[in-house]
Amino acid sequence: MKFDIMTLFPEMVSGILSESILGRARKAGLISVTCHNIRDYSENKHKNVDDTPFGGGRGMVMAAPPIAACIEDITKNLPEGERRRVIYLSPKGKVLTQAKASSLLAYDRLILLCGHYEGVDQRVLDEYVDEEISIGDYVLTGGELPACVLVDTVARMVDGVLAMPECFEDESIASGLLEYPQYTRPVTFHGVDVPPVLLSGHHANIQKWRLAEALRITEERRPEMAAAYRAAHPPKEKKSRRKRTAETKE
Repeated sequence: MKFDIMTLFPEMVSGILSESILGRARKAGLISVTCHNIRDYSENKHKNVDDTPFGGGRGMVMAAPPIAACIEDITKNLPEGERRRVIYLSPKGKVLTQAKASSLLAYDRLILLCGHYEGVDQRVLDEYVDEEISIGDYVLTGGELPACVLVDTVARMVDGVLAMPECFEDESIASGLLEYPQYTRPVTFHGVDVPPVLLSGHHANIQKWRLAEALRITEERRPEMAAAYRAAHPPKEKKSRRKRTAETKE
């Protein structure tokens, strides 16, 4: 999968996305991340990319021409039939969820626009942007961190980026529940032991314990998520012994 990030601070984005798992995935060619400096597309001799808002108000607004030129430069020679989506990282967008991140895997290329100052001229959003996404109900100084969050969330589900699909399928949120507690050596730390079931080697019992703990934690912290999980996973009805015996005889 390819990610193109339009930003005023390419070094900030590139630094974050060059480390750890994503950095290794980029080196291995599993994902591609290209940062585009919007200032390079300004026709102003001072490379200004913003101006005062019409109608008055505080702050500055990112102008449409440099952003439009940047998008057009990114898309001018792309392969025919490539599935792409242009996303503006904005507090006005729909909140990013695991389901939304999973749906974005359907695209070959995500083109991300990082806003700054008081926002972006609406005309460029109307003409070029497919959707707006927010990473939460709060406001940041720019779209660079949200862009990195979106790339991380989507890229880790690309084949080969993580060792096994289970690495993300069974984790918090992705499974429909918050994750169960995790333990490693030593067995005893500050007088607290690892739960005995995890040392038992009985995989079925371990799975039951993990599910029970995930449900408990989710009910405590995200009751609406626990309710949705229970609705999607109703308990299986147990057949009575008498009925099973009758069925066996038949």
